[in-house]
Amino acid sequence: MATRLYVGGLSLSTDEDEVRELFSQIGEVLSCRLVRDRDSDKSRGFAFIEMASEAEAQRAISQFNGYQLSGRTLTVNEAREKRETGGRGGRGGFGGKRY
Repeated sequence: MATRLYVGGLSLSTDEDEVRELFSQIGEVLSCRLVRDRDSDKSRGFAFIEMASEAEAQRAISQFNGYQLSGRTLTVNEAREKRETGGRGGRGGFGGKRY
């Protein structure tokens, strides 16, 4: 069963191909998605990788958590499910702090 990993601490100049190539050393990478800012399209410094198996994902975590890539220390762990916001919240708007 495929396992999704969070990869943080990426250099802003690192691209998806570099991340995919790195994790392909461990096993089969089913998908790689570098997260980008929606306004500027620049990297936000993290990605999500989907490894083909749980065993490969665990090897990737132990091999690459703390690994140096492009002068930056990577954080690699199992990705958490996206939390529901309940239809409110998000970016800005009303309902936040009251002054």
